[in-house]
Amino acid sequence: MDAPANLAIQPLFPMALGRVQLAPDPLDTALLLQRALALREQVPSEEGVAWTGDVRGAGELHRDPLFAPLIARLADHAWPYLAGLGFDRRRVALHVQRSWPVLSDAGEQVGRHHHPNAHLSAVYYLNGDGSGRSGCLRLFAPRQVNELVPGLAVGQDGPIDAGAALNQPWHDVAPRAGLLVLFPASVDHAVLPNDDTDDTRFSLSIDFVLTAPEAVPDPGEYLAPHPGRWLVIGEDGNASGA
Repeated sequence: MDAPANLAIQPLFPMALGRVQLAPDPLDTALLLQRALALREQVPSEEGVAWTGDVRGAGELHRDPLFAPLIARLADHAWPYLAGLGFDRRRVALHVQRSWPVLSDAGEQVGRHHHPNAHLSAVYYLNGDGSGRSGCLRLFAPRQVNELVPGLAVGQDGPIDAGAALNQPWHDVAPRAGLLVLFPASVDHAVLPNDDTDDTRFSLSIDFVLTAPEAVPDPGEYLAPHPGRWLVIGEDGNASGA
């Protein structure tokens, strides 16, 4: 009889989390922090909820003279991410759709959500020491494919070891100044409460959309044509010709 063989487990279908650690200039960062605070003062948010610029009139930092150069540099890092997923740069156009600041004081957080309007999301941290005490970014597994019995891997004193690597319900990313992370916009994520009573958590969020290049008249079924080829029918609720 043959000797028993060892079982090998191969993890499949990983979600791609892109990470790049940049080295921002402290003086430039100080100016960005001041600008973000000024934006928050214009339209404050409710208590206990982090201030998110996309719903407070500050969703286009790529058009802000102070933030625009930084957003452009950060956006360049999306290309290596796409290449890692197998995208042919010659056959896609990449657009920054939205970009906004997120500020959270002690106890503030951002609830679980995703960005159905976009394809790729990015977060850049203006501050943070890597400890996570100011509030980690939590990325949720789209589906717990390895829990076998639905619900057993989410706690409630289930029979699955909470530390089992192949049954983790989420992954936390600790803020660190200069860290840029990229992930699919469809993935649910949240920002945990800021437990640092002495500091505000500052980050920038960027949403990207992929389309066909402008010179491509027939991109196929799934990739949208370039916006330059679209036909605007009407604005302000008025139909064409009204």
